[in-house]
Amino acid sequence: MAENQPLDIEEIVRDSFDENEAEQLTDKLSQLEPEEIAIALEAMPVEQRVATWLTLHSDDQIAALTYMRVDARDNVFKQLDEAQLRSLVEEMDVDDLIELLDELPQRIYDYACSRLDASQRRWLDTALGYDEDQCGRYADHDMLIINKNAKVRDAIRLFRQLADDAEYHDALFVVDRTGRYVGLVHATQLLGLGSHLPIETVIDKDAPLVEGEMELDQGSDIVSRSGYTALAVVDAEGKLLGRLSIGEALENVRRSLESQFMHTAGLDEEEDLFAPVVDSAKRRALWLGINLLTAFLAAWTIGLFEATLQQVVALAVLMPIVASMGGIAGSQTLTLIIRGLALEQITPKTYLTLLRKELGVGAINGVLWALVIAVTTYFWFGDWVIGGIIGMAIIINIVVAAIAGVLIPIWLEKLDIDPALSGSVILTTVTDVIGFFAFLGLGSLFLLA
Repeated sequence: MAENQPLDIEEIVRDSFDENEAEQLTDKLSQLEPEEIAIALEAMPVEQRVATWLTLHSDDQIAALTYMRVDARDNVFKQLDEAQLRSLVEEMDVDDLIELLDELPQRIYDYACSRLDASQRRWLDTALGYDEDQCGRYADHDMLIINKNAKVRDAIRLFRQLADDAEYHDALFVVDRTGRYVGLVHATQLLGLGSHLPIETVIDKDAPLVEGEMELDQGSDIVSRSGYTALAVVDAEGKLLGRLSIGEALENVRRSLESQFMHTAGLDEEEDLFAPVVDSAKRRALWLGINLLTAFLAAWTIGLFEATLQQVVALAVLMPIVASMGGIAGSQTLTLIIRGLALEQITPKTYLTLLRKELGVGAINGVLWALVIAVTTYFWFGDWVIGGIIGMAIIINIVVAAIAGVLIPIWLEKLDIDPALSGSVILTTVTDVIGFFAFLGLGSLFLLA
């Protein structure tokens, strides 16, 4: 992005509706980084998005697509005809094709593959041998490679040849004659060395590396913590597949955090802001249906105590307090545990310690707020029995919420279900049902005895 030029999404979107601003809009977008172009395009309704995207240079078009959310770029592809799609893939390299192949129509993908030479086809086949969430799938081939038998002068010459292409090219990846990865040579290590010296004398063989079968989140975390701008990605035999740069790693971390945030609402982080109404409705219908079932379960629990509610109206007034306190307490614990699981800070050996800690927190807060609510209830309804009932129910529900907040995400993780996606739905059901049952059950026991 041009220096001192902030990204003004509102201005760019406004200009996309004005045909007289088309040329100026293209100039503005061309000064942005690909990720920023993608953000600007996603902020436009699909019709304006496609029209604006078509005005960009082919390199900017492809780069922006690779950064756009899956749903957003899929909506772009749907608006392009056969000739436009063929022209687009003719400009793509293998890395771009790997990133975009799931949204390309099969006939266009086959056409793109037919244009690859033998080495590019091997590169593509190797990448597709890994799952969508594995590092080997996205290993970047834009790197500097040198044989371990080379001299310092060869390394310096290689750096000079690519002096203008400086993005994360501050290190050489060293391999042996079979293609096995040996280590890294950072540019600063060559300073002051004699040109005749073998490169093997300065190889950093202890630099961290990323295994191709690692999950993308794990590999990205290794890179972001390594202190290097890029790390080697190797296969099971130790052969160099490519690299994972700090830019890509941080982008993956950002996407992972965004995914967790969206999943808490039952949404897909890849959903397009301006997706067609029917498509968005289909995606959201599932979780609305699940939520309806949980709501019926809570309603059924309340229905068990219909006679109690008819005789003691105060209980109906106070019920939401019990459910709300349990839900908030459980959500706090759930969020903490999900974060710990995502950062791999929680292991089977710490399960019991965490459970005891959260039980303690739940007990303290339960007693504290039970007293506050019991006293408030007494002054409201003038009945210490009702105050005591809601106080006991609050304690029970907050303690249960603490237990559920720890166990639910751990249980879902063991079942290979994303805790961020369904944990909150299950937790809400537990706290609602337990809260209502405890409160109304105690009410029936002490008020109607």
